[in-house]
Amino acid sequence: MTISITAFCPESGQLGIAISSSSIAVGARCPWLLSGVGAVSSQNITLPALGQKILVRMETGLTPDQALKASLSDDKFSAYRQVAVIDTHGQTACFSGTETLGIHHMVKGHHCVAAGNMLSQSNVIDAMIQAFEASSGELTTRLIDALTAGINQGGEAGPEHSAAVKVVDDYTWPIVDLRVDWADEDPVGELSKLWQDYEPQMQAYVTRALDPRQAPSYGVPGDE
Repeated sequence: MTISITAFCPESGQLGIAISSSSIAVGARCPWLLSGVGAVSSQNITLPALGQKILVRMETGLTPDQALKASLSDDKFSAYRQVAVIDTHGQTACFSGTETLGIHHMVKGHHCVAAGNMLSQSNVIDAMIQAFEASSGELTTRLIDALTAGINQGGEAGPEHSAAVKVVDDYTWPIVDLRVDWADEDPVGELSKLWQDYEPQMQAYVTRALDPRQAPSYGVPGDE
């Protein structure tokens, strides 16, 4: 039901996740990130709390592998989970339980890890890793490009209906948090369009938050 790529950019220090699913609103349940700590995609038959628990443990100093194993040990239904983890050193960990749905696959790459279940074919995940590793520039763009490569390789066995991308930087809030909660077709394409519209405005919203005196006008009524 889900494909994802979870990554760290050593140049910017950003962490991010791009994800797509046949289910509605995948961005509400699966991607979990904490600035300066790590990112977790908790998927398959999703337990959102796993993402939160893993990040809390990583914040105390555990490695991704240690935090993942400790958190799974608390979950009596861990056989149904698929989880991908990365930290700010580029260290990764991943897990697919015995009850993971359909064709499933996970691949660790350089500063990234990709995972999927109910796949059309296992090399969907390989294509995502290859696309990410071959790319450069803004982390969000690289994540969406990798997700698109997975879709182009065949994606899920059935149609995708939702997609999301989330990126954290030095702030306590995400600098990118874009979601397509439902689309009859091509949610990743819709996500890419959202990013194209948002990218030129992204830094302005950071400026508005940090120093409202420097906030640009957007020409809306009352703010000309």
